[in-house]
Formats: sequence, structure tokens, C-alpha cells
Amino acid sequence: QVQLQESGPGLVQASQTLSLTCTVSGDSITSKFYYWSWVRQPPGKGLEWIGYISYSGNPAYIPSLESRTSISRDTSKNQFTLQLSSVTPEDTAVYYCGREETMDGLYGAYDGSRVLPGGQNYWGQGTQVTVSS
Repeated sequence: QVQLQESGPGLVQASQTLSLTCTVSGDSITSKFYYWSWVRQPPGKGLEWIGYISYSGNPAYIPSLESRTSISRDTSKNQFTLQLSSVTPEDTAVYYCGREETMDGLYGAYDGSRVLPGGQNYWGQGTQVTVSS
């Protein structure tokens, strides 16, 4: 059973960098051909895909956040990390990490959805991050 767990501070000051780590068990983040993702859900809004890091270590980001986002990984710890710089209160959200079979979320396949895609996709429980001004 694949399990993912997000960790990181729940409160970040505006203009600082948000940093979250996803620890994976039950699978390797180098397993072909999965994509390891970060998704967020602002209060009262739908899901927003932030980006992925592939099984081969290549990251990809949504254009609107690309300039502020970095996703990296530590294969020795089976973890991948999200860094979002220059945060504002608009970055307040529940942040999820996941393992997906495709990169469809990056291309808007789930725009407006409030439910994480199921099937063979796996997700962490989510962690609330609040950005204070």
C-alpha cells in the first residue's frame, strides 16, 4: 500500500518561502512511470495543481507558479519537497502530495474539481498552510 505524508510548518510569514516535504512509503519515488505531485486547495475553492517531479527526477510546474516554485527530491530518503517562494496570503491552502499515473493535472484536466483523482493515484492527508501578512 502506497502511503504519502506531508510535513512542514503550518504558518508562514508573507514574503517568506513555504517548504513542505512528502515522505513516501510502499513505493519508490524512482518507480517507473509515476509522477509525484503537489496540489493545493485554497479555502472555498477548487484544487490547483502546482507541479510534479517525475520518476526520473524531472520537474514540471504550472506556468502561473513556475517563477516561484521548486520541486526536488531525495531518493535516499524517498522524499520529495516543495518550495514556494515569496508567499502571500493567497497561498493559504491545504497542500497535498500525491503519486499520479499521468501529468493531466498540469494541463488543466481537473480544473475546478474539489475531489482528488482516485483509481491508481495516491494522496497524502493534506496539510494546512496559512500565510500571515
